[in-house]
Amino acid sequence: MNVKTLGPSTLASQLLVASLLYAGTVNAAVTEADAMKITSQYGCQACHATSTKLVGPAFKDIAKKYAGDKTAEERLQKKVKSGGSGVWGTLPMPPAVGASDADVATVVHWILSLT
Repeated sequence: MNVKTLGPSTLASQLLVASLLYAGTVNAAVTEADAMKITSQYGCQACHATSTKLVGPAFKDIAKKYAGDKTAEERLQKKVKSGGSGVWGTLPMPPAVGASDADVATVVHWILSLT
């Protein structure tokens, strides 16, 4: 990867994730403040909140729905990146345009830790 082609926020996000991975695990070190910063950056908070249903489900409701599902993390990362509908109603969730894989992985892991 050519570091010169990355923007400052992308590089910072990748460095954060790399350092967290080196520390042992991405999710254990991610705070709500870290996750909220990422969800704010990509507009997720327009439809989602931690504990309250807005347009889309609350993050805690998502965690509850997928608790114990070993395949949920990978599937939800794909859903966030590509968008989708039908799981929580008829209103579609748009894709997280521009979100890095690292940011999506961080947020999805944090959401699933809310059980």
